[in-house]
Amino acid sequence: MKKIVILLAIFVFVGVFGYGSAMAANPSKIKVGILLPLTGTFAAVAETQKEGALLAVDVINKKGGLAMPWGKVQVEGVVADDEMKLDVGVRRYRYMVSEGVKGVGGQTWAPLANAINAVVSKEPMPYFPVCVNAKESFLKGKLADSTFSAAYSPWTVGYMAGTAAVKTLGKKRIFFLARTDSWGWDIRDGVYAAAKEFGAEIVGYDEVSVGTPDFTTVLQKVRAAKPDVFISAQFAGDAIALLKQCYQMGLNKEMTIFNSFITNVVGKGLPPEALAGVYGMHYFYYDLSEFADKEVAKGAKEFTDLYRAKYNKPPDAYATIAYIAFREMFRGFEAAKSFEPKMVSAALMANKGEFASVKGPSRWREDHSAVYKYAAFMVQGKGPGEQKNEWDLFKVLGSQGGDSVMPDLKSLGY
Repeated sequence: MKKIVILLAIFVFVGVFGYGSAMAANPSKIKVGILLPLTGTFAAVAETQKEGALLAVDVINKKGGLAMPWGKVQVEGVVADDEMKLDVGVRRYRYMVSEGVKGVGGQTWAPLANAINAVVSKEPMPYFPVCVNAKESFLKGKLADSTFSAAYSPWTVGYMAGTAAVKTLGKKRIFFLARTDSWGWDIRDGVYAAAKEFGAEIVGYDEVSVGTPDFTTVLQKVRAAKPDVFISAQFAGDAIALLKQCYQMGLNKEMTIFNSFITNVVGKGLPPEALAGVYGMHYFYYDLSEFADKEVAKGAKEFTDLYRAKYNKPPDAYATIAYIAFREMFRGFEAAKSFEPKMVSAALMANKGEFASVKGPSRWREDHSAVYKYAAFMVQGKGPGEQKNEWDLFKVLGSQGGDSVMPDLKSLGY
């Protein structure tokens, strides 16, 4: 009798333990981390990224959840502030992992994305940076096998801006203002590459740190150099400050002003007089109604309508980066039929890495950088009398994309 009781106890223990393991492996709900600098210099942009990520979560949940082999799985987005600090960001990333998230997306500041990627390299996790990562991070062996960057490097931003300024606008004399970090230097290298390729001259150069409030001295140098185009790498609040001061000093009347990577946050932060005539490359502009590719215009409108319904405003560039990143994370889970990082990575790279996005045809390259048919749209700011509503900020003049705007894989060690 005693033996029978012991055997029954063992049977019950194994049964419960096995059932618990199965439940853990086949959950009905999962968490994903959304880690962004919701305070600090890039807070306004981070807010749009958060919105894009949460919209992606909503979309999958409204379909009943992730379609996994054992049934539908609901997704919860867990939001935290990385404060744009390396120690805080890594610590909060680790906390998310300890809480059982199945994937993480985030970062507006590339150095923190690189720090988290270093952790992911040793402790695999589906990780989707939603910033423009430094070119160096795409070198062979740098990006973790389970890290996928939904935006390209700043080199591509600079190359597209330089190409647009020289080849499309016909400018030949460039003054370039960098930022004193990988963002600014990579954009500089891309602009210089385009200038060399298309026969333009760099007539002036300077660089300033993040958070510079007064650009007067720099703008005096710009004026003295007499370029026909002034290209800047400044972003978010820095770009607003710079472009306001360009207008206040009258540089807009003396040369073409080109902000290399512009967003609606910047456009909205400028008075229409200061925005008028400013050029930039925009990762995604919501109004593509006059764009030649009507299929992409249709997809952009559907995404915009979805976003407006939730947030009562159109999506900005970085909201779109985050939306694409999280939709790809979820596609990876479903295609892999698993949350296991290696399986998710393999599933994303299958079929030549191709995927559909709200920007049109796209694919993951060998370096886990996204290649888009329409990497960015060339826009021009609308001035007083041109803006029909508060979000009618730019007109789309064209686009660039494909492999031609990306650093050659060979140059990255592949």
